[in-house]
Amino acid sequence: MSRDCDVLPENTVVVGCGAVSVDFLATVAAYPKPDDKIRSTSFKVQGGGNAGNALTCAARLGLKPRLISKVSDDTQGRDILHELEVDGVDTSFMAVSQEGTSPFTYIIVDSQTKSRTCIHTPGFPPMKPEDLPESSLLTALNGARIVYFDGRLHETALVVAHEAVKKNIPILMDAERLREGLDDLLKLADYVVCAARFPQAWTEAPTVPKALVCMLLRLPNIKFVTVTLGKDGCIMLERSVNGTDSHFFQFLFAFECCVCRC
Repeated sequence: MSRDCDVLPENTVVVGCGAVSVDFLATVAAYPKPDDKIRSTSFKVQGGGNAGNALTCAARLGLKPRLISKVSDDTQGRDILHELEVDGVDTSFMAVSQEGTSPFTYIIVDSQTKSRTCIHTPGFPPMKPEDLPESSLLTALNGARIVYFDGRLHETALVVAHEAVKKNIPILMDAERLREGLDDLLKLADYVVCAARFPQAWTEAPTVPKALVCMLLRLPNIKFVTVTLGKDGCIMLERSVNGTDSHFFQFLFAFECCVCRC
């Protein structure tokens, strides 16, 4: 018998706005030195991009994700759309340019250091707010329980975020690194998940815990901020408010976190 917490509400809609791409992943025994010629130990082509990955995970967890992004009508763009649709992601709100190129990324996976190096080529032409008609935006947000942003497509993302705020839809921000327009999105966010280097880069604090405290102090709307630390797990700092409106921060730690798209 399933426990209540194991059952997701039916038709739980999650909206995401951000990057999609085709990833070309080459695994190597060790990262090459300049002018080296080496062979890969394995090679794979699959969909990528932070928003694409996040919404694919949401679909596989039984949620109903809707994606706002842009590709071109080329082989890579059609492959991106097909893979997302097969996984159950609603791509009807994505813009498709008849000309240009879809985003793609070369990824070198280093078996020795357990790290990866990404070489990204953005899509062209880039997504602009006019690529998302107001009617499509309102339909995409209809019934949404949360909206996810990865910091890409910042002009369009800000339009989506302001509409989400009007509708009282919580905003989850995936802060990977400093980007143009990111601060405007962070000010609207309810929850932030950061890459390992982001908190200190954004706050200039000397340590990660101090950086997380600085983020909650500078961003009064944030309910919690989490930093992912690879093989070392993650740290979450949660804001709580007592009856006298005094703010308390609670650190939570998790270890051996691993999420992959296969």
